[in-house]
Amino acid sequence: MTDRLFSFYGDDFTGSTDALEALASNGIPSVLFLDPPDENLLARFAHCRAIGIAGESRSRGPAWMDEHLPSIFSSLQNYGAPLCQYKVCSTFDSSPEFGSIGRALEIGQNIFGSPWVPIAVAAPHLKRYVLFGNLFAAACGAVHRIDRHPTMGIHPVTPMHEPDLRLHLARQTNRRIALHDILALEPGSADARLDALLSDKPDAILFDGLLEGSLREVGRLIWTRGASFCVGSSGLTHALILHWRHAGLIPPDFHPASGNPAERLIVVSGSCSPVTEAQIRWAMRHGFTGLRVDGTGDVASVLAAALGELQHGRNIILYSALGPADCTGTPRGEELGSWLGSLLLDLVRRSGVRRVAIAGGDTSTHAVRQLGMKALTFAGMLSPGSPLCRGYSSDRTVDGLELVLKGGQVGPDNFFEIVQKGKE
Repeated sequence: MTDRLFSFYGDDFTGSTDALEALASNGIPSVLFLDPPDENLLARFAHCRAIGIAGESRSRGPAWMDEHLPSIFSSLQNYGAPLCQYKVCSTFDSSPEFGSIGRALEIGQNIFGSPWVPIAVAAPHLKRYVLFGNLFAAACGAVHRIDRHPTMGIHPVTPMHEPDLRLHLARQTNRRIALHDILALEPGSADARLDALLSDKPDAILFDGLLEGSLREVGRLIWTRGASFCVGSSGLTHALILHWRHAGLIPPDFHPASGNPAERLIVVSGSCSPVTEAQIRWAMRHGFTGLRVDGTGDVASVLAAALGELQHGRNIILYSALGPADCTGTPRGEELGSWLGSLLLDLVRRSGVRRVAIAGGDTSTHAVRQLGMKALTFAGMLSPGSPLCRGYSSDRTVDGLELVLKGGQVGPDNFFEIVQKGKE
């Protein structure tokens, strides 16, 4: 068996495939399970050096975490990798009531016995940055402090009102969190600063991040200084990859495959993001058929309309909203995602379409559950943060289905065209 390198739990499905992409596209054989695998399923992917479990804690409360995360973390600990990541979105949106990153940190630190927990959120490849503990994210052609971000500042469930991530986490946990700031991340000074911080025995350390140089230093510190559990975005995963490559633990030069074109594409969207709105509008202007759904209506009529378009060779988008102002009065979260997932499963079975895209973090998490997938692997590069994946299932009608799971804030205007064509 190949040496095990890394494990992770994604707090939603889009974030989980983001981590899968980061690993597999850099030459690390990886698999993402939808639930903790049994021995037979794990044996099927024995060659993989990295294993992930796609979760739903981002939309759940602390009581759900207390019930479910200990057993999931224990299964990942038994996998035998030296480091496990609790993978979160680079917008870090969470609250004491929903998706509490602080509570997940507590559970993970207890299970893994990590003496300190690194926290790394900056993801420059997604235009997300952390400076002096404050989070910034790009949108609409500019970089915003996260509390002034046009979407995350007014998120309907977990609005980001506090840009200082230490203060943000202080509402979710009593664990002490120190800061390793950008000025101390220069080569030659990073270790001394970390030694000084660790001498005070904090429970966790938040790392700043701006460009690749600082990111590689973060990856080196996380990998070499005794942590067994960490919290962060795909930026943390990329930081580790930069160090692994420098240390010779992974291939020095790897070129991932792009996807092939799909004959037809089905898109379902429960996202309220203005980014997704722009993508839907672009696609409808360029030949996609848009069908509005409300998550509660007559499924038979929606199926008939969608199948009719597909039979004429058209790509379709089933969407519940066009932007933040259009989200009132429609079910959200688990209810909408499950409804869209059931609709998608019927469409796949009846149409024979072999590639689908799901937009929205919560929507993706609950919709994919309805498809009955057991595992996903990386199938090709598309747009950063949203890879083409291949699904594995005991149901032959969906086994081998290609999926793209897209977070609300991710991708250019022509994203769905990219998915259909298989490359940018």
